[in-house]
Amino acid sequence: MKESISENMGLIKTHRSYSPEEVFAAGGTTAFALKHGKTREALIKALQDAQPIEPFTQEEWVDSMAQLAKDK
Repeated sequence: MKESISENMGLIKTHRSYSPEEVFAAGGTTAFALKHGKTREALIKALQDAQPIEPFTQEEWVDSMAQLAKDK
């Protein structure tokens, strides 16, 4: 069952989330990760392990994974 956003308010207050547009505006996924002190692998793992509160659309996921693959 999908979690209610209001049930996770503590998580939302302590962890900022970013839209795909913000990631791409930062210079792409690799630039975004490096700016936040993360490796490409850590970012991929975090995306895969993210709770399904507000998941990426299939198109956003495919675009993000293509960007990551291109940035290798």
